[in-house]
Amino acid sequence: MRVILAEDSVLLREGLVRLLATADMHVVAAVADAEGLLRAVEEHDPDLVVTDVRMPPSHTDEGLRAALVLRRQRPRLPILVLSQYVEERYATQLLSTATGGVGYLLKDRVADVAEFVDALRRVADGGTALDPEVVAQLLLRGRSDPLDRLTRREYEVLALIAEGRSNTGIAEALVVSESAVGKHINNIFAKLDLSGADKDHRRVLAVLRFLKI
Repeated sequence: MRVILAEDSVLLREGLVRLLATADMHVVAAVADAEGLLRAVEEHDPDLVVTDVRMPPSHTDEGLRAALVLRRQRPRLPILVLSQYVEERYATQLLSTATGGVGYLLKDRVADVAEFVDALRRVADGGTALDPEVVAQLLLRGRSDPLDRLTRREYEVLALIAEGRSNTGIAEALVVSESAVGKHINNIFAKLDLSGADKDHRRVLAVLRFLKI
């Protein structure tokens, strides 16, 4: 897997390069600013982009804005954003750009190497990886129908889907069988009016409705 990494902290950038190498991911470019990110993507056509939100010169939202530009130019390009804090507005903008291949994690998650690598692979494969803190803060904006149709257990299942968990991971977290998880998910799809025609995107569409995006 060919990865482009954008992170202005030299220590974190070099640490991530080495971490990704141990996971058989080849960092074809490691840059320190948003302009470098855009140039690197044009030059290398990567399989995955990992970028910080705040980068030079203003250290506000340059990385996120570059990610949004890339999603407009290359809708199928998987992008995972790393942030020190939950930037609700920016997370909403990024998650609204497409139905897959997107992630938003807090930098603290990098400490759990296995979980972080799993999130990278999930995003690269067209899935989602949302930090639980991101999910929690976006949910504070409130819900309305059809989400109110869901039972408490269905909410729990959908929240875990929003974190990017597989059916197996959800079953382990809730201590239930995978068949029970499958039934809950089918109920969620039905209650959110997501038909079978939506196929593989139904999980992502359900998450977007859950987050009110």
